[in-house]
Amino acid sequence: MIIVLVIDSFDHLNNGTTMTAYRFAEMLKKRGHTVRVVSIGEEGPGRYPVEEWNLPVAKKIANRQGFAFAKPDPEVFRKAFDGADVAHFLVPLMMECKAAKVAKEMGIPCSGAFHLQPENITYILHLSGWKSLPRWIYRFFYNVFYDRFDHIHCPSKFIADQLTKNGYHAKMHVISNGVDDDFVPAPVPKQPDPNSLYHILMVGRLSPEKRQNILIEAVSQSKYADRIQLHLAGNGPCKSKLIKQGSKLAHPPIFGFYSKSDLISLIHSCDLYVHASVIEIEAISCMEAFSCGLVPVICNSDQSATPQFALDDRSLFEPDNPKDLAKKIDYWIEHPEEKRRMSQQYAKQGDTYRVEQSILEAEKMFEEVVRDHKKRTQ
Repeated sequence: MIIVLVIDSFDHLNNGTTMTAYRFAEMLKKRGHTVRVVSIGEEGPGRYPVEEWNLPVAKKIANRQGFAFAKPDPEVFRKAFDGADVAHFLVPLMMECKAAKVAKEMGIPCSGAFHLQPENITYILHLSGWKSLPRWIYRFFYNVFYDRFDHIHCPSKFIADQLTKNGYHAKMHVISNGVDDDFVPAPVPKQPDPNSLYHILMVGRLSPEKRQNILIEAVSQSKYADRIQLHLAGNGPCKSKLIKQGSKLAHPPIFGFYSKSDLISLIHSCDLYVHASVIEIEAISCMEAFSCGLVPVICNSDQSATPQFALDDRSLFEPDNPKDLAKKIDYWIEHPEEKRRMSQQYAKQGDTYRVEQSILEAEKMFEEVVRDHKKRTQ
């Protein structure tokens, strides 16, 4: 098949959606498909670049989150869609809205993906206190974008249920974004050492909804605060605040942005993974960690899909409750043998979310999109 992926930013692998698009493109090509990408970037094989849209205020906010807005270019769209079997749109932004319209006019079968959770937007804009705003954003996204599609890729059942609850009528294809095969347990598992530091990892954008501040506070309340070393992998607008907050710990957090190989090495060197985010469509970073055998402790938020990965309540803590998180951290520190046993169970769970399986399911979705399109147009 000739598959066109449309996404504003593709080259800078600094957020989950971009990483997902890049991995899907590579895996689809390995499966023998021709993949064309419409995004900001340089020309190259299979690349149809558009310009970055320098929207005064929006550009600054987006860049702080590791994102950029693409400027719609109908001429580029027509070139990319010429002869394509299907076009897949990853986010509901201006470029994708315009491109989807061109694809429809050209008679190209289309599908959408839901990667941009409305609650993420409210947190970015510091409007999380407006409880009705996410519902309005869901409807806005539907009215300007998703009502064009009969098929929507949802990375989790959680977000599929949210779309149904908010009046979306397309067929929801629940397909995990998947975990790369490189994320596996270390050949020689790390052995617990009561005389060394206990390393806790969290991976994710340093932004308010990710709640790294709750993790830092929990570490300060732990009975073992004097021997915990926290690692916060990621970048984002809250970094300076988190550095200041973390400076009060016995061992201030280590911040970094890592390549895939370095991240895997870091995961293997750590003792526990914490996912404190209250907003999450799936959380690839958490999946990658437990696929490597790192036991997770996950925020049990009703606006997050990540709690689905907890194998029992010992891996869940109450949202925005550092005391409860500290209690769970202390439990795992005090029960190394149980943690070793659960490490094997979590690694086994990771094997059920491999990206190869996700690609097979995505292929089936694209084939169904094409079949349904032919039925409607015959």
